[in-house]
Amino acid sequence: MAGEDAVAAAIGEAVGSGQLAGAVSLLWRDGRVVQTAAVGWRDREADLPMTRDTIFRIASMSKPVTSVAALSLMEAGGFALDDPIARWAPEFHEMRVLRSPTGPLHDGDPAERPITFEDLLTHRSGITYGDFWQGPIAAAYADLLGGSIDSRVEPDDWIPRLAGLPLIDQPGRGFHYGASTDLLGLLIARIEGAPLGEVLQKRVFGPLGMRDTGFAVPPEARERRAAAYGFDAGGRLARLKRGVGDAFQEERPDWMSFVSGGQGLWSTVDDYLAFARLFLGEGAVDGVRVLQPETMRLMTTNRLTEAQRAAAALLNQPVFASGNGFGLGVAVVLDPATALVMRGKGGLGTVGWPGAFGGWWQADPTDGSVAIFLMHNMVGLEQIAKGLGMAGYMALLEFQALATARG
Repeated sequence: MAGEDAVAAAIGEAVGSGQLAGAVSLLWRDGRVVQTAAVGWRDREADLPMTRDTIFRIASMSKPVTSVAALSLMEAGGFALDDPIARWAPEFHEMRVLRSPTGPLHDGDPAERPITFEDLLTHRSGITYGDFWQGPIAAAYADLLGGSIDSRVEPDDWIPRLAGLPLIDQPGRGFHYGASTDLLGLLIARIEGAPLGEVLQKRVFGPLGMRDTGFAVPPEARERRAAAYGFDAGGRLARLKRGVGDAFQEERPDWMSFVSGGQGLWSTVDDYLAFARLFLGEGAVDGVRVLQPETMRLMTTNRLTEAQRAAAALLNQPVFASGNGFGLGVAVVLDPATALVMRGKGGLGTVGWPGAFGGWWQADPTDGSVAIFLMHNMVGLEQIAKGLGMAGYMALLEFQALATARG
């Protein structure tokens, strides 16, 4: 079976087994789409089929987008990578660092240096996600910051609340995945004097023609919105009205002003293709320049030490293989032979970053390709351990094999 047909068949098998509502894949190479599939249902309850223009929550695939917007602002003189963020958020002037990430919140030491913008872009700020931990820091993140995507906390309250929490590591010392990009987004909005959505529209969405990307889906496009699914106590695929810990809500209230630059965007495969092509064109797409070539090279160069890459962990699992590094907001392939496919496994310099709903993408400059896979399953770790939802990831693996095939 041809690779293209195998991807559609694998998605169809996952849908037929009741482990996935649907998914969309797209592979672009040498200036044209060479594979695309839209299989299953974007909304099972409404009997709406999956289509290429379905709008998905892309979760942490938002992080590279916010990072590009930040670097565009940096080019315009808004800040420098080594600037302390306390210049724009004085609440971060004096930080404390926990002696143990699971210890009492009062048991800490002064930060040895300020948090910088580079620390935020490389997840070396000492800021985390509370639900990655147990104990006081986990409870404090949940109580003070609210939902990680749809928070009821106003941005100007969210920033000082985060600053009031201790760090889990000294700034610059280690890679700790977390809310650094959310803070980055709110800071560039503060510098620009405009909501983050407007900043992204000005610096990324507008120039690239990303009409279906944003922090909310407008009423006229809601029929194209993919519903989110998980698994109920009986292991059956079930629609999610809200995320674990109220991370997100199916219907975001109009009054909510907090937006998550790290996790909050909705998009389509074609919109994200326009974004991902920046990494093939040294910051430009079809003659439209978003970043200068030197900034793009800065973004796609590994910033982590070997020790930081080796120590980086997420829920007790390694974040990087020996062949992957991390630049400014994106993972980078350093050795194709030993790279981890979920962090990108194309040729040297391939970049990408996945999302919690099962979204995955990479841009490979060595063969001029972009690969994007979007689904809408939120599966708990204990459910994955039981094998729930794995058929969706097997479909993703089929697509990754097609995207990374050589010759």
